[in-house]
Amino acid sequence: MGYFIAILVAVIVLSSLKVVNQYERGVVLTLGKFTGIRQPGLRIIIPVLQRIIMIDTRVNTIDIPKQEVITKDNVTVNVDAVVYFRVKDSEKAVLEVANYVYASSQFAQAALRDVTGNVDLDDLLSKRESVSQQIEEIVDAETEKWGIDIENVKIQNIELPGDMKRAMARQAEAERDRRAVVIDAEGERQAAKGISDAADILSKAKSGMNIRTLQTLERISDSSSQKTLVVLPSEMTGTTIAEAITMSEANK
Repeated sequence: MGYFIAILVAVIVLSSLKVVNQYERGVVLTLGKFTGIRQPGLRIIIPVLQRIIMIDTRVNTIDIPKQEVITKDNVTVNVDAVVYFRVKDSEKAVLEVANYVYASSQFAQAALRDVTGNVDLDDLLSKRESVSQQIEEIVDAETEKWGIDIENVKIQNIELPGDMKRAMARQAEAERDRRAVVIDAEGERQAAKGISDAADILSKAKSGMNIRTLQTLERISDSSSQKTLVVLPSEMTGTTIAEAITMSEANK
């Protein structure tokens, strides 16, 4: 009999010992009533009369599944996101909501649909951070009363309809073509300006045009052409028009 009592006492003592990890808080209910928060360490509770509920206070994530949303400009897209949150008040997380993770997830889904449905597709694509910030503020304001702190919301993927993807690809290609034409035109303009500036400099320099002509003749003489007709300025020949015919054999 004494052996049985000793075993029973040992079982009761062991069942009354609870270890609260560093990243946890223990919410204690005594006969169903909240009676305190147990901090990390070895804690004792009264079996049968008391119950301890462990709450993880680390940063957790909630994946918001893909949601079909119609944007403000009537484009149907599929959007998913991830929510980063932390329990900052363990008492409220236990007493104010049945399942704070599920409740936060459902509210985040609703906020995602509401916010993305009130922006144009262009803003959704180009201002993703701003849209995520709006969702975060809405969800954080609602979950605060549950003791939840929403640290961040990130929109992950925005899936467009196939026809919209093709239209955007054509638009992007047309934009690249337009930029290429502009760049070519700018290059031609700069080249023309360079030639014009060079011509002005040569026309102002004494014998500048004559030297340039001689350089051109030198390049022509290296060509494998059989016959070259050159018209020289009167300043170089002393006559009105002079014709110089140079003959060269091909493939020398």
